[in-house]
Amino acid sequence: MADKFDVVVIGAGPGGYVAAIKAAQLGLSTACVEQWLDDDGKVRLGGTCLNVGCIPSKALLDSSQKFVEARDHFELHGISVGKPKIDVGAMLARKEKIVDQLTGGITGLFKHNGVTSIQGRGKVLAGCKVEVTDKDGKTSVIEAGNIIIAAGSVPVSIPPAPIDGKHIVDSTGALEFDKVPKRLGVIGAGVIGLELGSVWARLGSDVVMLEALDSLLPMMDAQIAKESGKIFKKQGLDIRLGCRVTATSVEKGKVKVTFDTADGEQEEIFDKLIVSVGRRPRTEDLLSSDCGVNLDERGFIYVNDYCATDAPHVYAVGDVVRGPMLAHKGSEEGIMAVERIVGKPVQVNYDCIPSVIYTHPEVAAVGKTEQELKSDGVAYKAGVFPFAASGRALAANDTDGMVKILADAETDRVLGCHIVGPSAADLVQQVVIAMEFGSSAEDLALTVFGHPTLSEAVHEAALAVHGQAIHIANRKSRK
Repeated sequence: MADKFDVVVIGAGPGGYVAAIKAAQLGLSTACVEQWLDDDGKVRLGGTCLNVGCIPSKALLDSSQKFVEARDHFELHGISVGKPKIDVGAMLARKEKIVDQLTGGITGLFKHNGVTSIQGRGKVLAGCKVEVTDKDGKTSVIEAGNIIIAAGSVPVSIPPAPIDGKHIVDSTGALEFDKVPKRLGVIGAGVIGLELGSVWARLGSDVVMLEALDSLLPMMDAQIAKESGKIFKKQGLDIRLGCRVTATSVEKGKVKVTFDTADGEQEEIFDKLIVSVGRRPRTEDLLSSDCGVNLDERGFIYVNDYCATDAPHVYAVGDVVRGPMLAHKGSEEGIMAVERIVGKPVQVNYDCIPSVIYTHPEVAAVGKTEQELKSDGVAYKAGVFPFAASGRALAANDTDGMVKILADAETDRVLGCHIVGPSAADLVQQVVIAMEFGSSAEDLALTVFGHPTLSEAVHEAALAVHGQAIHIANRKSRK
């Protein structure tokens, strides 16, 4: 007789483990199937995000930024520390300690909430069953009242640059360099490429980023993307647009990269090469042919607005479904799926999902971009406030960037917020909350913000929507 649970979750990343905990909290018998193993052969929770993604990369970003501050900015504050040195081994050890603490914390939360953790690779079968193949190849079948697929994603590989794990690496390998590469190439200048390139550039690498597209960060607001590009260039990142890599080879421990540009074929030599051209849903051997779950034209699991698949009682969330690959999106979708299983009409507001690039300064956004509003024919007003006019930013010697707020020209409802600047990830969340409650730019303008704070830049941008900013000269609203 097979084991049976009310809910079986496949995958223990942010979408999966959050869904499992929520299901258990609501009184449902819950199991979570995860194939990731630690060095001792035990199941490792947290998925890509906690193990080789969001968390370890942010640990390295924070460590490397502190190195830059000590090297380039302490003297301005009257602090003398001599020439700083970086101990890469110690930096990596700190990263691993953080990862261990957080993944171990999820294990503790599973135990506390009564979630059954099962090691193995999960596969959805017909009749709402899950086949589990453990590390030894042994298979078993679990019956489920409901299934939530949260299998996550994997890095996209490209034929011209095959990963060898030593000289040519993906985003995972880029977290494990045992020394600072003298010259580092990065294929792709998207979110992950910019973050990883920033880490090693701060520590002394000569970083060249080869981006196939002709524009930087096309998914971001064009004004913010342009400003971000200027800042990254000032920091020393050599971002080359319109570069399509055609071949790579490893010769005498160096990586030769051949790429096409508008000026013809070119070559560069690097000590290391990071391939960072995006991620794809992890769906290999995930679905039996008769399980009733279908894929869309891009290879994602097809779901409706509530993350229900075409198979009864089977849901899919996170990176395996449509929309941006963001950990917090997956978590909220996981909660929504569980709530709907118990009959609560919960829905994720996809118009209010923030995105962040954790460079320094950070780049963050929520809602519509200016180019999207123009394309949709929506009349709007824009308010912009530079951090150079922020007293708090000036006191912190962190004045690059701006806050931009877009509001409907007729209703004044906030339609989007785009920030490049210090603490952008936290500042944009204030506007996310405002948008969730349908606030207007005037609502933000009438809200009292503490002084001196970086968040005053949000206040001033809201005032600027109507040409009423106090601490900059107002310009006519853009339409």
